[in-house]
Order: sequence, then structure tokens, then C-alpha cells
Amino acid sequence: MENKNISNNIIKVVLKLSLIALGIYLFFKLKILLVYLVLAAVISLIGRPIVIFLKTKLKFKNLLATSITLILLVSFILGIVSLFIPLIIQQGENLSLLNLNALERNLNQLLQEISGYFNLNDSSLNNSASFKSLVNIENLEAIPEFLNYLLSLVGSFAVGLLSVTFISFFFIKDSRLLENTILLFVNDKSEYKLKKSFEKIKNLLSRYFLGLLLQITILLIIYSVVLLIFGIKNAFVIAFLCALLNLIPYIGPLIGSFLMIFLTMTSNLEADFSTVILPKTIYVMIGFTLGQLIDNLFSQPYIFSNSVKSHPLEIFIVILAGGTLMGTIGMIVAIPLYTSIRVILKEFFFENKIVKSLTQNL
Repeated sequence: MENKNISNNIIKVVLKLSLIALGIYLFFKLKILLVYLVLAAVISLIGRPIVIFLKTKLKFKNLLATSITLILLVSFILGIVSLFIPLIIQQGENLSLLNLNALERNLNQLLQEISGYFNLNDSSLNNSASFKSLVNIENLEAIPEFLNYLLSLVGSFAVGLLSVTFISFFFIKDSRLLENTILLFVNDKSEYKLKKSFEKIKNLLSRYFLGLLLQITILLIIYSVVLLIFGIKNAFVIAFLCALLNLIPYIGPLIGSFLMIFLTMTSNLEADFSTVILPKTIYVMIGFTLGQLIDNLFSQPYIFSNSVKSHPLEIFIVILAGGTLMGTIGMIVAIPLYTSIRVILKEFFFENKIVKSLTQNL
């Protein structure tokens, strides 16, 4: 009898390990599907307040409220994407007819003016291997190839958009669809607590993602105004890219600053460096810094304190931990994941001292 129990236990362990291995295998094979599910979940959380407003205030039926919300969200996404299409087409036409030798001369001239203005050693700068590897005709020929690759992604984007839209429709229409699927794997004793946790998580994350949209909008307005004042081409698109990069904590603003400097300088390649390029770049960076100060001192504290209800130092540590464990992706998902864990811990371990301390504001 004892041997039979041991055999049964071994079989159970083997089955569990096999299921775990299968789960890991499917995770890597179906990672694009998981990405679609995560994006659809985020869209449904953003659209949730709109659905609630349409159903409670305007008395719309669930199907109609869901359809209108999804149309609004998809129109917003397509509107943003449409901003980049003319720019890509224009750059495609320019690059297809691009005089690469002239571009190389312009970049070399810009570097000469920078080195002359700051009294740098021109000969050593021009002869450096790093510069030669960057500004030469062979590397510049890669620009049209990169553009072709970029355009080839449009088809993939269209498929992804349709997939995410389809999944989002059902997530918005039945907000408990994902929740009910998870509850299938939970015992009856924990079901009630998990339901309460899911409801609170949805409320907190909806406010968080809406707060992020507000944060991007504020930065977009500031950057656009600054770039338009100084006559930078494609000001709105550049401003949107830099504002979007701000979603990546700490690293994003740094990348955005370099992007804005580069695009500001290259938009005036034929102008004089000391009288046009340098002053414009300095003024643009002052505007960028002003936007970052407003974001760091007002926007972010407001979002974190009113959505996820966490202390700034707590958020800082969580983001660093996420970045250490999973890189840039970890930094982006750290706050939503941490918020979800806090809510679940409060429901199941509310008597624990550490949990009480971490969840006292929830």
C-alpha cells in the first residue's frame, strides 16, 4: 500500500513538472499572443471608465457602449499612427533619391563646425576610427535599407492591430472574462477574495493608465510648443516620440533628450553652426528640461499618489528592481505588477505587519 502511494506521488510530481515544462515551452512559442493579450488588457482598462460612463450616465446597452468605446480608442490609435505615415512617405521619397555623398559632406561639415566652435582637435577627430565608422558612404547606404525594413513592419502592425482590437472587444464587453478564466484554477475558498482583488486592481490600473495618457499629453504640448517656436520641422511627431519615450522610467527621458538634440541639429544642416544650429539646440534643450521638471515635480507625483497610492521612494525601488530583473520591459511593467501584488497581498495576508505597512494607503 505504501509503495502504491509513493508511486502515485511520483506520477503526480512528474505530471506537474511536465505541465510546467509545457507551460514554459508554450510561453516562448506563443509570446506574441501573450503580447496581444497584455495590450488588449491595457486597452480594456483604459476604456473601462468610458464604458462605465456610457452605461451609467447615458444608459447605453453593454454592446453599444463597448462598440463606441472601442471605436474611440482605435480611432485615437490610428490618428496617432497617421501622423507618422506622411513623415515616413516623405522620408522614403527623400531617401530613395538621396545624394549620399552630399549627406556625408554635410555631416562632416557639421562636425567640423562643432569642433571649430569648441576648439577641438579637428585632425584627431576626423581621423578617429569611431567617426569614420559612423559618417561614411558605406554606412549611410544602410539608411534606405533600414527604411524598407521599417515599411515592411507595417503589415505586421496591421495584423497585430486587428488581433488586439478583436481581443479588446471581448475584454471590454465582458470585463470578467479574463478574471473568470483565472478563477477556474482557484479553489472556492479563495474565489471571493480574488474577485475583490481583481475589482480593486482594475480600478487602480485604469486610473494609472489614464494618468499616463495625461502625462504624455502634457509633455506633448510642452515639446510641441518649444519645437514650433524655433521652427523645427515635423515638430509634433518629434514631440510625440520624445513624450512617448518618457514612459520608460529614467532611461526614456535620456534617450528623448539625445533624439531631440539630434533631430534639431540635423534639421538645420545647411545653416551656420554658431549662429543658428547651436542657439536653437540650446533653447530646445531648455524647453525639454522645463518639460521634464514639470513632469518630475508635478505630473508623476500626482499620478502615483492618486492612482497606485505608493510612496515615491517605494516606486523608485520597485522600478530599479524591475529593471535589474527584466531590463527595460521590467521597468515599464514594474508599477502595474507591483500594484497588483499589493492588492492581492492585502486580501490574503492583511494581518501581516509587512503587508500592513506596504498596503496601508490602499
